[in-house]
Amino acid sequence: MSNAAVDQTNKTPKPKSGTKDASSASEAAATRKAVSNILKGSAGNLVEWFDLYVYTVFAAYFQSHFFNATNELQAGLEAMAVFATSFLMRPVGAWFFGRYADRHGRKAALTLSVTMMSAGSFAIALLPTQEAIGMWAMVLLVFVRLLQGFSVGGEYGTSATYMSEAATSKRRGFFSSFQYVTLIGGQMLALLVLVILQNTMSHETLVAWGWRIPFAIGGVAALVVLWLRRSMEETVSAEQVAAANKPGVAGEAQPGTMKLLFTQYWKPLLVCIGITLGGTVAFYTYTNFILKFMNDTSGIPKTETSVINFWALFIFMLLQPVYGIISDKVGRKPLLLWFGITGVLFTWPLLSLLSGTQNPIFAFLLMLGGLLIVGGYTSINALVKAELFPASIRALGVGLGYAIANSLFGGTVPLLGAAFQKADRIDLFFTYVTVAIFISLLVYIFALKNKKTTHLDNEQGHAWNAKK
Repeated sequence: MSNAAVDQTNKTPKPKSGTKDASSASEAAATRKAVSNILKGSAGNLVEWFDLYVYTVFAAYFQSHFFNATNELQAGLEAMAVFATSFLMRPVGAWFFGRYADRHGRKAALTLSVTMMSAGSFAIALLPTQEAIGMWAMVLLVFVRLLQGFSVGGEYGTSATYMSEAATSKRRGFFSSFQYVTLIGGQMLALLVLVILQNTMSHETLVAWGWRIPFAIGGVAALVVLWLRRSMEETVSAEQVAAANKPGVAGEAQPGTMKLLFTQYWKPLLVCIGITLGGTVAFYTYTNFILKFMNDTSGIPKTETSVINFWALFIFMLLQPVYGIISDKVGRKPLLLWFGITGVLFTWPLLSLLSGTQNPIFAFLLMLGGLLIVGGYTSINALVKAELFPASIRALGVGLGYAIANSLFGGTVPLLGAAFQKADRIDLFFTYVTVAIFISLLVYIFALKNKKTTHLDNEQGHAWNAKK
């Protein structure tokens, strides 16, 4: 290159009239496009989690049709055992869909995932009972739940990746936070459908056939999302898809493969697991186990604990974007430190006070306090994990790292909590949650740097003007 050319290249162009307006218009257009894609991506997440949790919400009404019809307690235990099988399939689904998303695109993987979930919901809505086909009714139900667990295992990593990539660089925290808005929203919608059906149908009708309605609703909703996702914009480059699908070269790892993940990105994978460990334990403690914990240990009626749980989760859901906006201003690490430090300090006091209170308002404030702590993790954890990996391995790395920690630690929270309660050593459960959060806190402190240039920054523009 000639000196004149170099000089010309290094010259700073003079601002032209209207440049600022053009830049603003371009930024507004990018934001509108991001909003559209995020809505389509998060809508699927909402439906997937609704379909997953509607099973537990309505289990009391359909369990006698598939399990022990003469012993309600035994039927309930068998129904929950089948629910637990979905966690076993999550790592498998994360591997399959992560690989698929990195090799064929996020849109293709998300479309396939919601299709499977829709098929599963329709199948449960139409399944014959044990009165018609005997034990095969339970076998078919287990198979369908395995399919749905496989599907949701792929949804988390792929949707986290897509929403992080589809967001604008300056608002990644805000846009990515909607993953947990829809995740929590799916649980709340399942509760809302239950409340509506309980107030419009008799108990006998719900047990006879009304329990099929929510599964049919989930199936139809998934078909609507399937239609919406057809118009999603792909965030994976054509070059990456081509590289992933060309014949392999000896000694060369292709995009979206376990070989690439374990040879070049095993450290980020371990960090991803460490980030998730304490967060998933705390999340399942304060959103799932806590209702049973309150029912068993407080003096508050069950009808009131359900209301407390609903409104605390509702506020928790609305606060996710607020945390996301804060992370866009101060960085991701301060929010994780907030979760880690306050979680270590206040888990024991919050849960101890909650176990003895008979005041519904005080119980609500305690539960909300726990959720305010957990919000530092839930709002941005998907984005933090997505920033650890390049596009070529992002969906597989995020999905598998989350699924491993979620299956081993998050999914076992209700079981461990119940076991410690039965042994009259609930204090050991408090210790378990605290230690899990402390382990993740060490990861936040030593493995993460605030406002450090990430893979997403290199691919799509830096989130902050100053690189720190």
